[in-house]
Amino acid sequence: MTTQQVLVTGGSGFIAGHCILQLLEDGHRVRATLRSLDKEAAVRAVLADAGMVHGDALTFVAADLTSDDGWPDAVRDCDVVLHVASPVRPGHVEDDDDLVVPARDGTLRVLRAARDEGVRRVVLTSAFHAVGFGHPHTDHVFTEDDWSVLDGPGMDAYGRSKTLAERAAWDFVRDEGGSTELTTMLPVAVMGPVLGRDVSGSNHLVQRILQGRLPGYPDMSIPIVDVRDVASAHVLAMSTDGAAGRRFLLASGPAMAMRHIGALLRENLGAAADKVPTRRIPNIVVRAGALFSQELRSVAAELGQVKKVSHETASAVLGWEPRRPEDAVVAAGESLVRKALVAV
Repeated sequence: MTTQQVLVTGGSGFIAGHCILQLLEDGHRVRATLRSLDKEAAVRAVLADAGMVHGDALTFVAADLTSDDGWPDAVRDCDVVLHVASPVRPGHVEDDDDLVVPARDGTLRVLRAARDEGVRRVVLTSAFHAVGFGHPHTDHVFTEDDWSVLDGPGMDAYGRSKTLAERAAWDFVRDEGGSTELTTMLPVAVMGPVLGRDVSGSNHLVQRILQGRLPGYPDMSIPIVDVRDVASAHVLAMSTDGAAGRRFLLASGPAMAMRHIGALLRENLGAAADKVPTRRIPNIVVRAGALFSQELRSVAAELGQVKKVSHETASAVLGWEPRRPEDAVVAAGESLVRKALVAV
């Protein structure tokens, strides 16, 4: 394996943290961006607690997606950029531009700096939100050839931000990218071991179930992927010859019903799962609530739909083999309990 200098954007994030851990374990030199270097000590402590090795090969630099400042220094002498950072606010947002503008403009800012410094490849963290949302209910198996419908049912500002940012990235690389290559990663709902005390990604759902904050389960199914496998796919995409110019859907298997997630937590976490609900919420109740709630409106659009997702491309091109989705759910729950993050 050739040691590389890798920039990871959004170094305090959930996926980015797991990418950093795996890169260091593989012997790479890692530079990570933070909005402020005041956070460096705290981020190092979180990574050390998660088992970081070779921490002396990790450095930090200040850079913000909303400003050009710092990005030339951030990408300097880097072979690869893992652009993981992006605003994350699923659900209703009053103004789409609060998410779309920083996601799209920040992505272009990173790509421009990478091109100017001669970075070989950028691996961009997009999302299944850029593939499988806004479509009518269907038995279609979603692949990397699909794109979300911006104004379709169940689409939200976060989904639009991921879709528009990824499309802008592909357009930029095609028209202005020079020799810099682009690969995009499209994870479904990301669960798995929590880093520090920040609960991110779809671990929020596991936390709410453990806290008993859901009255029951709507008829929804969620495709899941383990954060450790998302990180490993990013690392594989850095150097795999056939990865350049490709999108990769990252999913662990069939979508899992929400009631199954609750059952897994009850089965594996003992007394810590005492508040996990057992009952279901009838569709008619969810649809009635959707008349008054933006959050329930997006839930109502997904009722009864089991989205089918293929990760065959990632397996064939990257040699990527993910854990079972059940492993991601249980790992998320165990880490939330261990860190005492489930108290109401």
